[in-house]
Amino acid sequence: MTRGIFVLALLLSLPSHAKTIVNYYKCVTERGTVYSQFPCARNGTQHTLTNIDPESNSSADQHYKTLNKLEKKQIIRNLKNELRAKKHEAAILTRERDQDTRNQQLRVNRIMDDNERKATLDDIKRQLKAINKDYHKQARKLNKQIAQLEKKLKRYE
Repeated sequence: MTRGIFVLALLLSLPSHAKTIVNYYKCVTERGTVYSQFPCARNGTQHTLTNIDPESNSSADQHYKTLNKLEKKQIIRNLKNELRAKKHEAAILTRERDQDTRNQQLRVNRIMDDNERKATLDDIKRQLKAINKDYHKQARKLNKQIAQLEKKLKRYE
């Protein structure tokens, strides 16, 4: 309780400048804790209080600068995360296309007669063409998004 009153009295007694720094000493004795402006016993520790006037214009400007820096860091972090997710999505897309292509090629290796084999090869060609067309469409879209994200990221860095 006395500590809170001391700190409050100390803060209220400070002149109203943009920034005020006050040193005080804390001594722990047998009778309790004592706060003082002057050094006390050997076990006293020095502490510093800093008071910033909230009505000061310079601190408001600094506040906005700090906010802008924090916002910029957050935007950069979010852009990097989104970019990493898009690149991961592109890798998954490539992996899925490769798996579909392998599955179509495995169909050729089955034992079948010539007519069935010819029909299967024609179907496989159509399937592979559709797979590649869909892949290239999605890959172009992802690459465009990745390029936009990299451009935004470059602007912030």
